Amino acid sequence: MQIEHLAIWVQDLEGMKAFYEKYFQAQANELYTNPKKNFQSYFLSFDTGCRLELMQKPEIPLNRNDAHEQYTGIIHFAVSVGSKEKVDQLTAQLEKDGYEVVGAPRTTGDGYYESVVLDPEENRIEITV
Repeated sequence: MQIEHLAIWVQDLEGMKAFYEKYFQAQANELYTNPKKNFQSYFLSFDTGCRLELMQKPEIPLNRNDAHEQYTGIIHFAVSVGSKEKVDQLTAQLEKDGYEVVGAPRTTGDGYYESVVLDPEENRIEITV
């Protein structure tokens, strides 16, 4: 078995799609719209691994997680970029472009080399080898 996709409720559907396309080379499908449910979404595909679904529905409340406080539930997902150098490069680029780095590149106690950044809506992304 494998995880087929993860989903994130977002406020700015087009902005979030653009972020993942620019920094993580995601490829989006055509916009799906269900007017009856006031719902829109994109599925983002990557070279390998599971897909990411970005979903937007105006009445969904904001997430309570932020850069400094976390609540139960899924709190992050990890994206493998292939090398320590790429972890460092992407983290530096995101920081330069104004995104918050909440965990600088490092080797964790369980052996991962990773950083942690926030996407435009403060979802945590681990960037790892």
